[in-house]
Amino acid sequence: MTRASISRLALVLAGALVATACQGSPAVPESEEPPETVAPSTTAIETQETGFDLQGHRGARGLQPENTLPSFETALDIGVTTLELDLHFSADGEIVIWHDAIVDPAKCGRQPGAPSDVPDPDDPGVDPDGLAIRSLSVDQLRWFQCDRNPDPERFPDQKPTPTDLAGDRYGIITLEDLFDFVDRYATDPAKSEVQREAAATVEFNVETKRKLRDPGAIGDGFDGENVGPFEERLLEIIAEHQMRDRVTIQSFDPRSLSAIAVADSEVRLVMLTFEGSFDFEAFAAEGIWGWSPKASTVTSGLISEAHAAGLVVVPWTVNDPALARVLLDAGVDGIITDRPDRFTDR
Repeated sequence: MTRASISRLALVLAGALVATACQGSPAVPESEEPPETVAPSTTAIETQETGFDLQGHRGARGLQPENTLPSFETALDIGVTTLELDLHFSADGEIVIWHDAIVDPAKCGRQPGAPSDVPDPDDPGVDPDGLAIRSLSVDQLRWFQCDRNPDPERFPDQKPTPTDLAGDRYGIITLEDLFDFVDRYATDPAKSEVQREAAATVEFNVETKRKLRDPGAIGDGFDGENVGPFEERLLEIIAEHQMRDRVTIQSFDPRSLSAIAVADSEVRLVMLTFEGSFDFEAFAAEGIWGWSPKASTVTSGLISEAHAAGLVVVPWTVNDPALARVLLDAGVDGIITDRPDRFTDR
């Protein structure tokens, strides 16, 4: 991809964000959305036969604390085809799996015996900057126990229940930790043959947590055009673990995707959106492989337009089986869900 192409892609995608703002529908964090009213029924989706992509959001956030090894193990047990997760950058330059820019006391506490240089999220006197992921090393991040449910009304079934392989390891982990864990899962005799085989091919949908309106969200000196140390390290890890064919990289920030496209033209890139007007032909022309819209904004017409441009369509975050059925009938290629157990018979 040429530098001119990068500029065009950034302008196209930034324009979509501006269109959203002009419509008077500000993009709010998903956690601020009202709780969903969900039917108790299950819509079984045949993933293996149809190629439908069932993605476990942050593992299985509706059942286990998000982005933790027990959450990912639970999603694998259920039978997801993709593990969806979020990425940040540690102080020592490693890719860590976490959604927020900080260690939030609503989700995490400090483990007993933690070194004095590990800040206590429950201490009101702790400087919030000291809890930033970017200010903490991997060794420090491992001392947090992130087994708390920040929204029990929305996720009443989320419980920190130890799993067979991960146990009660609810610390913040690296992307490499997860790759190694999935490899172990795929060969562990405690799991069924079906589970092991599925884990051996499960994919990883990783989100770079850059923010278009907050250049310091990752804090690595990203210039908006060239890959920063964060993206460089991400691509290194994917290559070292030979995971290119099993990883997609998604982002709400078009700059991150544009920069990655220049560094690696073969990696699959996915544009995340809230709402707005989109030029899918332009997306495809500039290297975008998939479109992942907010589920409530999806229409059959948009799905058809995206497919016509060659894009894969996987909406987020779908927890209601009735909505899943509507989207399935409309032709989506997958869904991202907090409750993958509602969509399988396993």
